[in-house]
Amino acid sequence: MAAAQGRLTDGAGGTDDAGEEDQDARDTAPLPFRAAVDALRTARLRSEIEIEPTRPPQRLAPFAYALEASVVAEGEALADGRLVLLHDPAGHEAWQGTFRLVTLVRAELETEMAADPLLPDVCWSWLTGALQARGLSYGEPSGTVTRASSHYFGGLAARPAASQIEIRASWTPREGLGDTPDTAAHLASWCDLLAQVAGLPPASPGDGSVVTLPQRRGPQPH
Repeated sequence: MAAAQGRLTDGAGGTDDAGEEDQDARDTAPLPFRAAVDALRTARLRSEIEIEPTRPPQRLAPFAYALEASVVAEGEALADGRLVLLHDPAGHEAWQGTFRLVTLVRAELETEMAADPLLPDVCWSWLTGALQARGLSYGEPSGTVTRASSHYFGGLAARPAASQIEIRASWTPREGLGDTPDTAAHLASWCDLLAQVAGLPPASPGDGSVVTLPQRRGPQPH
């Protein structure tokens, strides 16, 4: 397992360069947000998850922190995604809280699996199930599950048809001690979702009735 790494930033400007600017953001951020970010940075993840910092979106909240991850097994990328932590100390009516987690998860599918009419419902249940399996308290979940198919013609006709699933979601992690949510556990549940979408078996023995996607080609680069 590897520790998650990332960068703390406020929403006021760019954060590409580490150093003095990064330290200033860390010093001026509210204590609950700093604690939430520290928990993300030190979380222990399963070895197939490769995670690194990424530039967070701007102007969505006064404070933001982002990670991107890939599921890699035997040298093949099976799924990828991004997790963003937002914080507004004044609270946000739509969030019903001061923190919000926003995610994007993508994976390629076998054509037969992509045709299953129940696939979007199943994928959404994987997200909520991953949170519930770790006993996490959360609210105001929302999101979309999108599947897309690509067929190639002309000079690209030799490529096989490809299908992809994409989960976009957000939820409000309930705050605990110090007005800080258990972000490490939320990150772990998100990684559980990534692994499940990638078709990996659970990291430890669990419910044998849980269904995962069969392993497939990795996500296409963008």
